[in-house]
Amino acid sequence: MIFKSPKPLKSPQSFTLSKRLLAASALTALAFAGGAFAESSAERAFMAENDAAMSKMMADMTIKPSGDIDKDFVAMMVPHHQGAIDMAQTELRYGHNEQLRRIAQEIIVGQLQEIAAMKLAIGEPLPPSAAAPTQGTPAPASEPSPHDSTPMSPTMHMNMGK
Repeated sequence: MIFKSPKPLKSPQSFTLSKRLLAASALTALAFAGGAFAESSAERAFMAENDAAMSKMMADMTIKPSGDIDKDFVAMMVPHHQGAIDMAQTELRYGHNEQLRRIAQEIIVGQLQEIAAMKLAIGEPLPPSAAAPTQGTPAPASEPSPHDSTPMSPTMHMNMGK
């Protein structure tokens, strides 16, 4: 089979979006490679939520240049960080590995702090204060997660083998 190149894209923005969508599709395909198909309803939900988070992030990162490089940087990075937050929340909802759940919590807190710092750096107002969503929301009732009701001790430390 001969691969034929598609017609050239009209604008740099559409080219960038096409590259991003292609990369997101490739990552999703890799997740299912080698027989690692989502078999349980919890895993299907996990994959669907992560796919939705990635799609939203990629779409939201596509901006029209404003002429202010710093504002454009923040406009693209905020959705990128929010995508990481959304994926970390999905791990908290469905994941079982305590070390990964703790890392997901740290991702949420860290990304929220970086979003705030970037907005402050360009003079944007911060949203009202709210608790960091680090506990996750319960998984569907059909497959409860033992972690959703187990509070994490503030004195717990991750053992990273150091």
